[in-house]
Amino acid sequence: MNVSKALLASALGTVVAMGALSATPAAAAEKEKCFGIAQAGKNDCAAANGSHSCAGQATKDKDPGDWKYVAKGSCEKMGGKLAK
Repeated sequence: MNVSKALLASALGTVVAMGALSATPAAAAEKEKCFGIAQAGKNDCAAANGSHSCAGQATKDKDPGDWKYVAKGSCEKMGGKLAK
């Protein structure tokens, strides 16, 4: 009886995990990189010019080499660019 409960729990965990994984690509598809809008210390990843390699390391506001993820279609409305 203990084995069947463990098997059921494992199967349920797999189903839940697969649901979470399938939602991730859809969420990413709804966003785009927007250059030139990040505030100092609030960028999402490495600078395009190589000045830093991690999130949160932007040193000035609205640097054209730093970017943040934004909702698809909103970048240019915010004054940013889709490409450096």
